[in-house]
Amino acid sequence: MRSASEYISRRAHGVDASGIRKVFDLAAKMKNPINLSIGLPDFDVPELAKTVAIESIRRGDNRYTQTQGIAPLRERLRKDLSAEMGRDVGEVLITSGVSGGLFLAILATIDPGDEAIFLDPYFVMYKHLLTMAGGKPVVVDSYPDFRFRAERVEKAITPRTKFLILNSPSNPTGVVMTAAEVRDAVEVARKHGLLIISDEIYEPFLYERVQGSGFGVQGLPSPAKSYENTLILRGFSKSHAMTGWRLGYAAGPEAIVSQMTKLQQYTYVCAPSPLQYGALAALDIPMGDSVDAYRRKRDLVFERLSRKFELVKPEGAFYIFPKAPTGHTASEFVAKAIENNVLVIPGNVFSERDTHLRISYATTDEKLARGCEILCSLV
Repeated sequence: MRSASEYISRRAHGVDASGIRKVFDLAAKMKNPINLSIGLPDFDVPELAKTVAIESIRRGDNRYTQTQGIAPLRERLRKDLSAEMGRDVGEVLITSGVSGGLFLAILATIDPGDEAIFLDPYFVMYKHLLTMAGGKPVVVDSYPDFRFRAERVEKAITPRTKFLILNSPSNPTGVVMTAAEVRDAVEVARKHGLLIISDEIYEPFLYERVQGSGFGVQGLPSPAKSYENTLILRGFSKSHAMTGWRLGYAAGPEAIVSQMTKLQQYTYVCAPSPLQYGALAALDIPMGDSVDAYRRKRDLVFERLSRKFELVKPEGAFYIFPKAPTGHTASEFVAKAIENNVLVIPGNVFSERDTHLRISYATTDEKLARGCEILCSLV
């Protein structure tokens, strides 16, 4: 008789368990840890959005929606995105989180052996979703400052390269691509006939926009503004703290979005029905106060950690990616931090290197200050 392990596919064996989830599980067993590990907003879903979602449940909106999502939400997102991008972005697909959108996009475009390029450090899912689809992840080093360099990306392009993933603001570094970097990325993609998948889940969290350091009143520089072969992926998980609602959306070339919609029929079926109505209401709720609060948290953590750590100041999202102290790998330093009741993530979860650590400042100011104090004391 076979053991259960003999039934496991090579696909499953090719994917490591997420280092983030390991820390998440560890946190559940610890007593009052200072948890700086998870990208989970510490504010709650706006009350109006919750009320509308509850009313939707009570009204009976508990059945499947169309695969692509409810029409009022899709139409509103298409209108808003088109105004932002300066052109009609086309049909919108409501996905089960941005991770669901990523998975569908990769399934719709990658054949076995196809390659996709993204910068290192990278969001942990990129590499593993490509592996599951039979594709080849190609990581391009962006150390030490985590900036986009067209010449490095261009060297990695081969005849099998299908698309380029851009993540701005970045998880795990907090770096935001400048308008010039986006132009460079678009030029590379256009020259080599590549699709751009633009992961913009942290789009609202831009901290230098008001100060005028390059982002300007137009907000996030998105490749979709100048390059039609861009698939935009955004969602509500971070902007409105709806991580458990699993709501994202995709917009881009019709041929790709239609294939993603078809594949959603056989995977996620549709995004959660009543919660889509709550998300529609959320689009009219100003979230500027939350962004301002996270700008202050960014300033707090940067000021405290820069006393002892080598780091790049984040311009968006809610992460900072300091270098581990000399003489330590990131994993070794994270082990010391956990021994002192502070949970952070070793950088090798997001990188081919084990030199940095990711800290999430999506927590209370009190915990953040105390966590920074402990981390600095360990250097």
